[in-house]
Amino acid sequence: MSDMLLTTGTGFEGYEVEEYLGIVTGEAILGTNFIKGIAASVTDASEQDMAKVEKAREDAEKQLFKAAKKKKANAILGVQAIYTNLEGGSFGAVIYGTAVRIRELPKPEEKICKELVVMNYYARLVPRPVKVILEGSKDNINMKVLFFNYNKEDILAVRASVELTNVYDERLVIKDVDFTFDKGNVSQIESGFVPAQISENDVRLLKEAKVIVSKYATPRDVFACNDTPIAVTMSARRLESLKQKRGIDAVEKYQTDGMIWTCNCGHVNEAGTDECLVCGRKQEDIKVTTAFNYEEMIEKMREKEYVMEIKDVLMDYIKSIEPKYRLQLLEIMESGLQYEKTRGNMKDTVIEKVEKVFEEEDH
Repeated sequence: MSDMLLTTGTGFEGYEVEEYLGIVTGEAILGTNFIKGIAASVTDASEQDMAKVEKAREDAEKQLFKAAKKKKANAILGVQAIYTNLEGGSFGAVIYGTAVRIRELPKPEEKICKELVVMNYYARLVPRPVKVILEGSKDNINMKVLFFNYNKEDILAVRASVELTNVYDERLVIKDVDFTFDKGNVSQIESGFVPAQISENDVRLLKEAKVIVSKYATPRDVFACNDTPIAVTMSARRLESLKQKRGIDAVEKYQTDGMIWTCNCGHVNEAGTDECLVCGRKQEDIKVTTAFNYEEMIEKMREKEYVMEIKDVLMDYIKSIEPKYRLQLLEIMESGLQYEKTRGNMKDTVIEKVEKVFEEEDH
C-alpha cells in the first residue's frame, strides 16, 4: 500500500488493524497579523484568508503523514482537525489521529448455490430423490441430495447416478455416487456433501436434474432398485409450484377417470381406495375444486403450434370460465402474441401461465 489512508472513523472496510502505533500530530502556524487582517476587512479578505487557512491545513496534514511514516504506519484512524489561537497572537492548524498498520483482508470467495428439483420418481416405496443441491466456490463444487423416506426406514446410504441437464439440453451424468446420511430414519433425509466433479460455469447453466437409484442400505440389508424411473411430465417450474402446494414428494397433479385416481405422489390407486397406498394422502383432500374443467382446454392448447391458435382455443371456452379469470387469461394471450413476434414460439410459456392461473385457485 503506497499511499497513507486517513479516516475520521475507527477503521476501513476490507482491512484489519495489525498494530496500533500511537498518537501522531501535524501543525502549521500562520502569522501574528492573520486574525487582525480578518477583523479589519472581512469582505475583502475572506476568500484570501480562507485560502490561507486551507494551506495551513494542508501543511499540517503533511506533517501528520511524516510523523506517521516515522512510526512505519500505513494509515491513520480518528483524524481530527482544529484551528486555534496560539501564544503571541499566532493562529495555527493542528491535525491529529492514531497511527496504525493495517492489512487488506482476503476477499471472500463468491458462494455458488443451485437447487434443482428432481424430474423423475419411483412408484415403489424406495427413498425418493426430490432435490439436488450444488454448493461451493469457484474451484470446489459439492453436491447433496434430499430424499423423501415414506417408511421412515433407517437409511444408511443410497447409491445413485445423477443426470444434470443444462439450458442447452446437454446432459452430464455423474455415475454411482454414494450418498450417506447422519439421520436416516425421518421422512425427509438429506445426504452429506460429495464432490460434484463439475465446474462453476456448468453449475450456472443447469436447469434440472434426474437421480437414478441403483441400491440403498439399511441396518437390515442392502436393497437393489432395478425399476425404471418414471419421468415427470410437467416443467421444472411447474413441478416446484406443485411441491410448494402439495408437499416436497409431489410429482403429479391429481387425476381421475372414475375407475382409478392418480395421487400427487404419482401412485395410481383404484377408485374405491380412499387413501393413497404409497403416501397416505386422502383423495378427498387433493381433489381439484375449480368449477371449470380446465384440463380439457389445456390438452387442446397443447395440440396447437402458435399463440394465435391457443387464443382461439381459449375463446371457445371463455364463456365457461369464471369472469374473474377471463381478463387475466386474455392478458396472457396478448402478451404471448407480442413476444412471439420478436422472440419466436411462445407456446409452452403461454400454456404454463394459463395452467398456473387455475392451479393457484385449485390449491
